[in-house]
Amino acid sequence: MASHIVGYPRMGPKRELKFALESFWDGKSSAEDLEKVATDLRASIWKQMADAGIKYIPSNTFSYYDQVLDTTAMLGAVPDRYSWTGGEINLSTYFSMARGNATVPAMEMTKWFDTNYHFIVPELAPSTKFSYSSHKAINEYKEAKALGVDTVPVLVGPVSYLLLSKAAKGVEKSFSPLSLLSSILPVYKEVIAELKAAGASWIQFDEPTLVKDLESHQLSAFSAAYAELESALSGLNVLVETYFADVPADSYKTLTSLSSVTAYGFDLERGTKTLELVKSGFPAGKYLFAGVVDGRNIWADDLAASLATLQSLEAVVGKDKLVVSTSCSLMHTAVDLVNETKLDDEIKSWLAFAAQKVVEVNALAKALAGQKDEAYFAANAAALASRRSSPRVTNEEVQKAATALKGSDHRRATTNMVEAAKQIRAELAKAQ
Repeated sequence: MASHIVGYPRMGPKRELKFALESFWDGKSSAEDLEKVATDLRASIWKQMADAGIKYIPSNTFSYYDQVLDTTAMLGAVPDRYSWTGGEINLSTYFSMARGNATVPAMEMTKWFDTNYHFIVPELAPSTKFSYSSHKAINEYKEAKALGVDTVPVLVGPVSYLLLSKAAKGVEKSFSPLSLLSSILPVYKEVIAELKAAGASWIQFDEPTLVKDLESHQLSAFSAAYAELESALSGLNVLVETYFADVPADSYKTLTSLSSVTAYGFDLERGTKTLELVKSGFPAGKYLFAGVVDGRNIWADDLAASLATLQSLEAVVGKDKLVVSTSCSLMHTAVDLVNETKLDDEIKSWLAFAAQKVVEVNALAKALAGQKDEAYFAANAAALASRRSSPRVTNEEVQKAATALKGSDHRRATTNMVEAAKQIRAELAKAQ
């Protein structure tokens, strides 16, 4: 039985990326210094997942800012005000789009769905020209492969990218970024071709806008996009990943009818209706990446409940086509519980940060394969029972602090995350 992680925190267990970025922005360190920190973080993340037994390990989920901005760079969709003249986009142009510079403002930042994470909104116009201008995806795939880790490269899907974009200032109100779909697909084809040539066997497209209530022409865009990409994707296993909510029935029907797609990833924590859709009808021969471990909270998973859900799906999907996954990227939770040295053992047993959730995912996969770690599952059940019955959990201030720990934007909420961790420790101490 296979396991998969949608994505992983980028900050580092000790906020290494935050400090490296601030040092670079302040002119205290070089681009090479920043890239060294990033390279080391990526290597440690891939090694951690490989050591945990994860089969489908993502690459190109690391970012200096956010994955949508990375896609803007990949497509060369740089607004004119940044005076970019073409070629590979460098850090100066990249961070100017994200943060502005002495002469021009940054692009708009908005919330990534209903999370605490933010992304830079692409600004597009009928005149926008696209070109393959950031080779980050192929570079990171090769970087992992050189370390002996075969990864699943992750791209923001073409339709979600356009649906998350806005019309540039001064553009006619009737303009829809989605009208540029045929213009961006050639760049996606170039990226796909490079990944195939480098040896990739899987590719993951994140299409989270499928959880929204989409109009018929927007759903048609998914069909058109993946039909156009079908030839380029030939020979690859293709995963389309969704998260954060239920996939509406019309969107589910559209997604599961895409002939170029091999696998579908669903958030089954917040997608209870999606779970029923899967049970009511799932395409034969396709993979289901079942997001049963919550990527947006700090709590240990109810392993028994998740295992029961997975077992119910085996009869629908088939054991060889069922993959255990997280509900979304783990970047929305804290990094590693091992760093919480001031929490007592009881509280620690209730919690699972990103590193622990990786272990949970693989434990569930092994259990489905008949290799259940009875001691691990028993300890999990005991921890859940302890948390349910403990008066410490009912403390209102503890609940507030725990809620604040659910997620973090590494630019705006890192300090809040640290303070929330301090607060939860303090309130738990008071509640004893």
